[in-house]
Amino acid sequence: QVQLVESGGGLVQAGGSLRLSCAASGRTFRNYAMAWFRQAPGKAREFVAAINWSGVMTRYLDSVKGRFSISRDNAKNTVWLQMNSPKPEYTAVYYCAAASDFRTAVSGTAKYDSWGQGTQVTVSA
Repeated sequence: QVQLVESGGGLVQAGGSLRLSCAASGRTFRNYAMAWFRQAPGKAREFVAAINWSGVMTRYLDSVKGRFSISRDNAKNTVWLQMNSPKPEYTAVYYCAAASDFRTAVSGTAKYDSWGQGTQVTVSA
């Protein structure tokens, strides 16, 4: 399995920007498609974005399209989630996850190989 560690969370004002990072170690990072999820208090975990192994294909939750951008650098074993103009309702713990392929990564429900521990993002009004 690949081990994942998120960072970059914190407090951001609505309309600001924040970039989350997910550093991978262990197995070969380029073998995995990657996804970001979030879970707000009292709510189910929600798929946010995914990227295939090469970075060519991406997919987003409709409500974050145009605001969020997922990217990766296989040489750095890192995937990022750029959050622009976030809204207070985006407050949640954000998790990254590794999947064996892009189809699994965008499924939101299938089994993922690894999960990070999460990073808290709080968006103030």
